[in-house]
Amino acid sequence: MRTEVPRLAFIDALKAIASQLVVLHHLALYGPMSDVARQLAPSLLGWLTHEARVAVQIFLVIGGFLAAKALAPCGQLVTPTPLSLLKKRYFKLVIPYLAAVLLSILCAAIARNLIEHDSIPNAPTLWQLMAHIALLQSLLDFDSLSAGVWYIAIDFQLFGLMLGLLWLARWLGKSSSAIFILGVLLVSGVILASLFHFNRHAGWDSWAVYFFGSYGLGALTYWATEAERKPDGLLLITAVVIAALIIDFRSRIALALLTALILGISRRWGFLENRPQGALLAYLGKISYSVFLVHFSVVILFNAVFSHLSPENPVVNALGIVLAWAASIAAGALFFRQIESRVSQWQTVLNIQAHRLLERVALVFKAK
Repeated sequence: MRTEVPRLAFIDALKAIASQLVVLHHLALYGPMSDVARQLAPSLLGWLTHEARVAVQIFLVIGGFLAAKALAPCGQLVTPTPLSLLKKRYFKLVIPYLAAVLLSILCAAIARNLIEHDSIPNAPTLWQLMAHIALLQSLLDFDSLSAGVWYIAIDFQLFGLMLGLLWLARWLGKSSSAIFILGVLLVSGVILASLFHFNRHAGWDSWAVYFFGSYGLGALTYWATEAERKPDGLLLITAVVIAALIIDFRSRIALALLTALILGISRRWGFLENRPQGALLAYLGKISYSVFLVHFSVVILFNAVFSHLSPENPVVNALGIVLAWAASIAAGALFFRQIESRVSQWQTVLNIQAHRLLERVALVFKAK
């Protein structure tokens, strides 16, 4: 019987807000609905286009915070088999991700029959699809088949990097205190490299080191807010990030710091698990990954339909944006129920099919 993991209400609320901002960002960014409707609310759509994208930093910090909680709640790696944990992480991310990519391919094919627009992905090549399965599309310079899929690849890189650093600390350390200190030092070292160098150069944005400043900040915040620790660690983290912002101000890093401080305070003051209360925020947080995955398919379909039916009416296209937003949430809820919440079942099916395929290949070679 599957045990339901207790959810953290405060993190669910942050995920809910961040996921909705990402959806609205893409609705404003990808036309043609937003291009036509922009004259009705140019400031709002302009802010959503250019500023709302930094909401992804909230996910990065939360990701690091939860990685520390799962991998090393006391600062030491708890799993005896890091590679099996990395494999589990891959399937947890990739099974719903690939389902969403296939949905995006289908919706893009429909949209291309209605309109021509740069935001609609072309039909994929075999190598492009293989690169997406391997989470290497950005590193191999393939066009993305869906908006936001770069984040899934980065999340997997970040998790693997964090896992590797904690494993190295355990391998080098001779005692519990030494392992903890080494783990914090290694993670902090990569954070500093990210904040003061890699994150300042956009050419690194396909690699984990570009984002590790935000991700690692979440992990350090978790360790610094243990009940028995003084708040000095959180103050030191804040000072270092402020120094990085003085040297080169980046709104994304400022938001990452704000998110880390909010998480740290909520954990320190004891309302991480039960505040804020509210069924809507809790549910939107629960389905946030599914909404993140499927919303682009909804966006391109609604853009195609509304642009085809009413290509010049700003009111109709603004209505299309609102309806696409609502439909993205509904599609995310359905996707969560049918795909994301059943990852273990889908993985079992895939393992069985892969085993059968390997058996057939072996029989073919044996016959030859």
